[in-house]
Amino acid sequence: MAKKAFNYKESLEELQEIVNEIEDNEISVDELSKKVKRASDLLKLCSAMLEKTEDEVNQILKESEK
Repeated sequence: MAKKAFNYKESLEELQEIVNEIEDNEISVDELSKKVKRASDLLKLCSAMLEKTEDEVNQILKESEK
């Protein structure tokens, strides 16, 4: 089975769903650690994507100044 490509928007939406579930006490104690781990993974992915995009934009701007 092929791994699904990272999608920032979908990851951010999933992260928001997890946060909402936690805030609304919709997650059982049995699921809590799994959801927190998934949220942590999503945060890392989103953060890395933002950093990569920032670097790319800065590089484009730097090249356009030449």
